[in-house]
Amino acid sequence: GVHLLRGLIDAGTAGKEYSDVASAVLAALAKPVIAEFARKHGEPPGRGVAILGMGSLGAEQLNSASDLDLIAIYDAGGMDQSDGPRPLASRTYFARLTQAMITALTAPMAEGMLYEVDMRLRPSGRQGPVATSFESFRNYQKTEAWTWEHLALTRARFVAGNTTLGDEIEAFRVDLLAEDRDKSKVLGDVADMRTRLAEAKPSLGPLDPKFGPGRLQDIELLAQSAALLSGSAARRVADQLDAGAFGLGLSDEEIATLKSAHTLFWRVQSAARVIGPGAGDIAGLGEGARRFLTRTTGTESIEFLEREMGRLGAAVENIIGNVIEGSRNAS
Repeated sequence: GVHLLRGLIDAGTAGKEYSDVASAVLAALAKPVIAEFARKHGEPPGRGVAILGMGSLGAEQLNSASDLDLIAIYDAGGMDQSDGPRPLASRTYFARLTQAMITALTAPMAEGMLYEVDMRLRPSGRQGPVATSFESFRNYQKTEAWTWEHLALTRARFVAGNTTLGDEIEAFRVDLLAEDRDKSKVLGDVADMRTRLAEAKPSLGPLDPKFGPGRLQDIELLAQSAALLSGSAARRVADQLDAGAFGLGLSDEEIATLKSAHTLFWRVQSAARVIGPGAGDIAGLGEGARRFLTRTTGTESIEFLEREMGRLGAAVENIIGNVIEGSRNAS
């Protein structure tokens, strides 16, 4: 964050480095959490648990205010319970172990908490168990998962826990994403998702980089769609957009426009989070903060930045509209 403020790195580099820090924290913190839990309830049954980073963590693009989207998948290896002083049934063991990990990440300390954690991307969302067995996870993804859950899986990345289990989950992810899909159904579901998301989180104004037609949320949703329809295992937005040539029939010019828009909107998002206010407060920033924002985005003024965001947002909205309408007409 300091390097970004001083202009030593750009927003893309900062996003990767914030992600590296979060991944390192998760990997390091998992060890003492598991050890302390094992002292009371025995070693993890079977191969233990793998923690997957989803969303922006999976895509290795965080900002200074990002929470962590996580899911926990375990393999008890046929063991019914742990063997410690206070044994637990395997399902209960991993649910409580996952909760202990969340508590360690979110516990308030003198300088605040490490991270806020969001587990809503786990199978069945808020209604599902906080930790899922690998067998159940595989069955769910193959037979019950909605399109949005497969879109979310395009960004899943192993970050902590048992590495062998993590490797198997990744192999399953790659195979699942490579399966053939009904393009018109996927894009129809995406269109419905865009409508619901727009209603739930409307734009905060012309300088909002995340919400609104053609902004970050739209671009990332299209990128995930491109990865899913092309069978690509890529997680990062730029790589997923490259897959759009095959998965969505995007031209090189359209892909370049999408990447340029994503870069600009991400720079605004990262800069706004470092400064402190939400995107809707950018227009009211002081002179120093405004200079930082224009320097970070490579624009000459806030007014110019607003016009450029409007121009690129409209171009992205047009591309997305053409992709969705083209699919509807083809079907």
